[in-house]
Amino acid sequence: MKYSKRLLAIFITTLLPIAAIAAEDEKIWNNVLKPEYFAGQAIEESDNIIELEAPVRAEDPALVPLKVISKIKQTKDHYIKRILMLVDNNPYPFVGDFEFTPDSGKADIAMRIRVNSNSNIRAIAQMNDGKLTMTKKFVKASGGCSAPVGANLDEAMARLGKMKFRLEGDVKVGEPTSVQLMVSHPNITGMQMDQVTRFIKKAHFVKDVNVSFNGKPVLTAKTDIAISTDPNFRFYFVPDKAGELKVDVTDTTCETPTKRDVCTKGNTYTETFKIQP
Repeated sequence: MKYSKRLLAIFITTLLPIAAIAAEDEKIWNNVLKPEYFAGQAIEESDNIIELEAPVRAEDPALVPLKVISKIKQTKDHYIKRILMLVDNNPYPFVGDFEFTPDSGKADIAMRIRVNSNSNIRAIAQMNDGKLTMTKKFVKASGGCSAPVGANLDEAMARLGKMKFRLEGDVKVGEPTSVQLMVSHPNITGMQMDQVTRFIKKAHFVKDVNVSFNGKPVLTAKTDIAISTDPNFRFYFVPDKAGELKVDVTDTTCETPTKRDVCTKGNTYTETFKIQP
């Protein structure tokens, strides 16, 4: 009995720092992030509309896998219009703003992100009628935004903008089809040291992603430095016939990792993929 009580005490003591960090995150959310992104709007906290999958502890803080799973069908009258993702304790909390349409089929989105310190990660869904629903996960991580880009930045820059689509499963007319988009881009945070020159590299990251099928929008995203090196997105679209899946990706360069008032538009990269159901 004494041994069991001792184990319980150790377990509770271990949880206390996590609880304290999570409570501090709520202060950041309530006092900073919610007023910035959803001032004066009511947000229900629930897993009924979307659910967020994330590891409790990140194996690699610069490559944390996230998956948002939608719980409703995308119909013309009732659908998830956008999902905003935030990491409370990141230097720049904004991860991405992902817009969907009924032609998306499912408002699911998966990616890899950087988490700089122990933090709540939030996904807020907005319905086409304006209703907001939030789900969150607490992830333990450290140093994701300052982790080195890789062994050879020159090689990464040489293949900058190369992209590839990969379909997952069979393509069927009128049914949601899972697709993976892989973008070659170092997505430099502005907090990383060049391993050769020892200088901090200026922030340089993918800012806009626009995916369409036969000219109709499927996924529109605004992203930032929290997206990992070589952005990788998984999402859905509904093919109504044979056609062309197309993506335009635009990057940007900013003077600092935490401000967006001094940025320079970069290049736009395009890739297409033929779809034959």
